[in-house]
Amino acid sequence: MSRQHWCLLLISLGSLLILLLSPFAGLQGIDQEIRHTILHDIRIPRTLFAFIAGCGLALCGMVFQAMFHNPLATPFTLGVASGASLGAALSVFLGISFSFMGITGASLFAFTGALVAICLVYGISHLRYGFSTETLLLTGVAASFFFSSLILLIQYLSNVADAFQIIRWLMGSLTIVGYQEIWQLLPFVLITAAIILLLGRELNLLSAGDDIALSRGVPVKTVRYILFFTTSMCVGAIVALCGPIGFVGMMVPHICRLLIGHDHRWLIPATLMFGGGFLILCDTLARLVIAPTELPVGVITTMLGGPFFLWLLVRHRRPQA
Repeated sequence: MSRQHWCLLLISLGSLLILLLSPFAGLQGIDQEIRHTILHDIRIPRTLFAFIAGCGLALCGMVFQAMFHNPLATPFTLGVASGASLGAALSVFLGISFSFMGITGASLFAFTGALVAICLVYGISHLRYGFSTETLLLTGVAASFFFSSLILLIQYLSNVADAFQIIRWLMGSLTIVGYQEIWQLLPFVLITAAIILLLGRELNLLSAGDDIALSRGVPVKTVRYILFFTTSMCVGAIVALCGPIGFVGMMVPHICRLLIGHDHRWLIPATLMFGGGFLILCDTLARLVIAPTELPVGVITTMLGGPFFLWLLVRHRRPQA
């Protein structure tokens, strides 16, 4: 077998091993009946949810880096996470508490905020300048800053309890009970993964540049439309259910490129498996590091992502003229 075969096999086996073993971490010394309830009602669904969310975030990050030719691009680059966070903050500030088909009001508001962000970024970038990566990226960054400022305003106007709830949500968390959230998120990630797998060749050519992609017969704008809306909807669904979990979509694709190379035919499945296992590991660490209290998983990923971001900056620095 080739090097790519072996790397993909090892990544897949490692992620599956993490998926199988992590629910049992920290259950030693607990009564058998209580242990069974914790394992089947909390740990297994939470681990599966972490795996699915990690797969989605990692895949979307890989696509964004390929589309923007930017190694520092993340799934939150276009303001989708900020729009979803604004929606969740509004639901807390307005005191909206309801459930529709098992989906909480905060999640519905967050997903609506993500949709508004997608439409706003696409509309502004396309209205005057056309659908180019540069204008899309700049519009997304501007929208993200605008939404973040509105979130700060809402926090300032909120009472102490609501402000704390908003801050806690913004940290990102995987604290779910049962399988309901899994079934809500799974279709978004499965559809996104299927579309990205089908566009593996196009992603290879987009990574090489738009001119090369056009010369090879790739409809660049159409492919970019599809990838933009698909990945944005997937990120919006993830953020709506578990809050913004940063840096997974930046770190995982880079690590996979170092291990398996730049060919997206191999990189896509490797990123999918590694992303799921990585987020499970981060969530397990968040549960155990100050047990019996647990940290939001977004704190762990950000603590890992900050140094990784600096390493990327140093690694990709340009030589002095």
